[in-house]
Amino acid sequence: MVVPERAKLHIALTFLQFCHAGNHIFLRIALNTGISKFVLPVYRNITALVLLGPLAYFSEKKDRPSVTSYCVIQFFLLGLVGITLKEGFYLVGLENTSPTFASAMQNSVPALTFLMAALLRYESVYLNRIDGVAKVLGVIATVGGATVITLYKGPTIYTPNLSLHEKQFLPVLGDAEEKNWNLGCICLFGHCLSWSGWIVMQAFVLKKYPASLTVTAFTCFFGVVQFMTIAAFFVKDSKAWLLNSTSEIYSILYSGVVISALAAAIQIWTISKGGPVFASIYLPLQTLIVALMAPFLLGEEFFLGGVIGAFLIISGLYLVVWGKSEETKFAKEVIVLIDPKNHPEEKCSSSSLIHPLIPTQKS
Repeated sequence: MVVPERAKLHIALTFLQFCHAGNHIFLRIALNTGISKFVLPVYRNITALVLLGPLAYFSEKKDRPSVTSYCVIQFFLLGLVGITLKEGFYLVGLENTSPTFASAMQNSVPALTFLMAALLRYESVYLNRIDGVAKVLGVIATVGGATVITLYKGPTIYTPNLSLHEKQFLPVLGDAEEKNWNLGCICLFGHCLSWSGWIVMQAFVLKKYPASLTVTAFTCFFGVVQFMTIAAFFVKDSKAWLLNSTSEIYSILYSGVVISALAAAIQIWTISKGGPVFASIYLPLQTLIVALMAPFLLGEEFFLGGVIGAFLIISGLYLVVWGKSEETKFAKEVIVLIDPKNHPEEKCSSSSLIHPLIPTQKS
């Protein structure tokens, strides 16, 4: 059975949100053990690089373009924005807030990505057409749905019975107390800006260097170099580099293997196939996943706000996907009208999801 490429995109993006939902918990546990904010990302990205380096080298050996000095600069900037700034802001923000709040803040990424992509002409927005209006409304609905889940509870729909294990586990995952919430909020917003900028930058780099795994590996490499440079200035105690608990090891393995390696590779693949906005629009689904899993795994109550938010998120995702589909159909119809001899099926490949084809005049 052959799975259509669009179905693969939806499956991959949904899987990504399950990965990111778990990352909030693992990193919070690691920070609670006292691991350094500078040491954790170094180990995390070294783990990812060990996996991505050989995979990128052998799988894209024949198709990989040559690496120029301009490419190196782009990879360095991707590492700076997508790893150093993104992860650095996140760890400081998470340490001063909570996993729930950090997850909620990330729901601004689709809106920020949509705005950046539209301003840089990576995403076409035609407000005089139904597909353009659908995409805008879809972004608003997904962000709004995640906001409802976060801010509005309403009547209780489901109340689980807490077991002794859950009662002992919940305090570990609790919200941060006696922390600088203002600093945390500022850093988490910087994290969201960095994530949005990273997604849009990846779309730009892939146009010039269409080897997604190689781009991800180089990004990870420069992230390691940058974080090690920062750690050399701020970490003076050599004992800070020692891992003192299995919680720290598990957190590093999860964030390194699942997030920095697997999720990063899947993300850049979805960007190459669906564009920056399409790759980010699924992020609010992460809040819905946490809301649905919390009653069963963490013993939290499930409220009416979760149902309302779920409806908005799912509706928003449908609007964006439908808008992208209609946009592609419109591009094919334009090609047929301009030149009936052209084959729109060949012209409008998956790359048209990023830049819908616009007919140009022949000289």
